[in-house]
Amino acid sequence: MRIHHLNCGSMCPYGRRLFQGTGGLFEPGEIVCHCLLIESNEGLVLVDAGLSATDLEPKRSRIPAPLRAAMRPVLEPAQSALHQVKKLGFSARDVRHIVLTHLDFDHAGGISDFPEARVHVFADELRGALTPATLAEKQRYLKHCWSHSPRWQEHALQGESFHGLDAVRALSSKETDILLIPTQGHTRGHVAVAVRSGDGHLVHCGDAYFHRDEMNDPPSCPVGFRVFQRLIAQNDALRLENQRRLRALKRGAGATLALFSAHDPVELQRLQTTSTGGAFEAVRRAAP
Repeated sequence: MRIHHLNCGSMCPYGRRLFQGTGGLFEPGEIVCHCLLIESNEGLVLVDAGLSATDLEPKRSRIPAPLRAAMRPVLEPAQSALHQVKKLGFSARDVRHIVLTHLDFDHAGGISDFPEARVHVFADELRGALTPATLAEKQRYLKHCWSHSPRWQEHALQGESFHGLDAVRALSSKETDILLIPTQGHTRGHVAVAVRSGDGHLVHCGDAYFHRDEMNDPPSCPVGFRVFQRLIAQNDALRLENQRRLRALKRGAGATLALFSAHDPVELQRLQTTSTGGAFEAVRRAAP
């Protein structure tokens, strides 16, 4: 499979030191929406969809004003997955599957640009978004993201294993190249997505962590992200436990895995500098 690393939405909240750990308190930070576009035998597959082309239009954006003020998204439609798919010579119809880590707007907003795609999501996550049980769930999910009635494909835990972790085959019982790994905590049905690449796997961790140093031993995180993750987590104790499991996965698998967060610009840049199959060498060469 050929894999493209895309940034499908940039956000620049003030307080760079709080989020990147460097720079000034009044400088804008840099947060990306790291998505994968996979050229597979099943057609094009997106892992996460970022922000939609409409939401990146300055005069048409459906992102609520408070979120726009706080996160300061770069309203540039060319960053949308739709525009980047077309730039690569494909059409929206060529995207056959979208595999989501979860349904927050900066991960699921772009699904509306691909109405014919089958949208794969963990069953618990879909229930949380469509029938929220708490005030926090009612506030976090933006229903316009799925107002086009997506072709949902729900997945439940079925006993598959990935390096000792529970996992679910995402596309079909015969397709083993894309797996969902339950990593709840940030939301009730959050998953990481493992994608075969060369002799190893890329693991899109979504919002299971936000900063690359959280996967170090011992872990660390800039204070802004540390507080933000705790405040927004559906179950913070479970979130921290799943971070521990991901660190153990990284230690145990070594160079055969490249883990990355949805929002870390340094991890995105590292992986964008390599072609498919060479990601793991680049990760080993890069400084932390």
